[in-house]
Amino acid sequence: MTPRAAATSAAAGMTMVTIGSMTANVAAYLLQLFAATWLGPAGYGEFASLLAAQLVLAVPALALQTVVAREVVLGSGADALRRLGLRCAAIVAVLAALLVVPVAAALHTSVGATAAALLTAPVLVLLAAEQGLLQGRGRFRELSVVLAAAGVAKVPAVAVLAVGGGPGVALVATAVGTAVVAAGARVVVGREVGSVAETAPPAVGVAAVLRASQVQLALIALSSVDLLLSRVVLDEAQAGQYALGAVATKIAFWLPAAVGVVLYPRMANPAHSAGAIRSALGVLVGLGAVMVAAAALAAPLAPLLAGRDYASVQGLLWAFALDGACLAVLQGALLSAIARERTLLALVAWAGLAVEVTLILTVASSMRQLILITVACAAVTAALVSVAALRGADTPPHLPGEGTPRPV
Repeated sequence: MTPRAAATSAAAGMTMVTIGSMTANVAAYLLQLFAATWLGPAGYGEFASLLAAQLVLAVPALALQTVVAREVVLGSGADALRRLGLRCAAIVAVLAALLVVPVAAALHTSVGATAAALLTAPVLVLLAAEQGLLQGRGRFRELSVVLAAAGVAKVPAVAVLAVGGGPGVALVATAVGTAVVAAGARVVVGREVGSVAETAPPAVGVAAVLRASQVQLALIALSSVDLLLSRVVLDEAQAGQYALGAVATKIAFWLPAAVGVVLYPRMANPAHSAGAIRSALGVLVGLGAVMVAAAALAAPLAPLLAGRDYASVQGLLWAFALDGACLAVLQGALLSAIARERTLLALVAWAGLAVEVTLILTVASSMRQLILITVACAAVTAALVSVAALRGADTPPHLPGEGTPRPV
């Protein structure tokens, strides 16, 4: 494939994956909106907290997708990778079962609703295995459809809420919808991947998924710790204003996610890894600059859309977008670390998280100070991890203690 054809293919893949991801995100936001409206403050508090707990427990699903996609590129068979997914799902299921009662007690939620939320996590792991097979094969059209379907799977939960169902029943409906999508994804993947004569077992096991999980967990923690601690260091009004600004962070963080998804298989391919890593980081930096500029231009709309109570966010909206842009670059660099089995790079992210938490708790006393500390930590962490990823782009994808060297 010529460089021009590769660029065109990558652009088409990014467009399709972005459409699928945006569909899923819109469905998620609508579910939150309807839940807040129909459940009332108390019921919505339970629902939202359980979804957050589910997200943390589903981190292995994000990691499994990246590991499966990498192993597909390196020649592992679909059946063997599905068995790896089953083992990971079984481990997550046991962990979820053990955590139901403690999480219910900690969050003051019902045991039934907590079980429905946490036991969805292993289903998400199974779905992630199928998404990884599609991603590794570069089947981004089908991956886009699966991503969108995973969002649409929340529609039954909306129906349950509409007829007066509580958080527990709505979460059960979400689990059922996700299971249906996972089964459908397997059918879609099997049409092509299942017909390929791939019998070699994967060169990695659950340990590789655990290493990738701590990378994903570091990223999730960095993307949310400021919002969590805002309720500690700011008063209630300022914390609410900060939460609105954080919407710009989430948009700038998640909107370019398709770049990493599409270029990840090339990152995992030793023949194309160096160029893919440079391309991904370059595109993410460029998109980040555009989104920061757009946030600055759109800032006057914030108080008009959200009310005059949020006027103080206007002058800081660019900083929130810059935070998201830095996190997007960091995500691209960390994805390259997983692709090349250099997950020790996540130690830099964990160190950045520790510094950020310390500075927030000891220095921040205003919204401006909080966002500037967050941006500074995200920027420095992203720069350090990116430089390390670029320097290692032309070396064999192996570090001592991180698996076995792969034949090229």
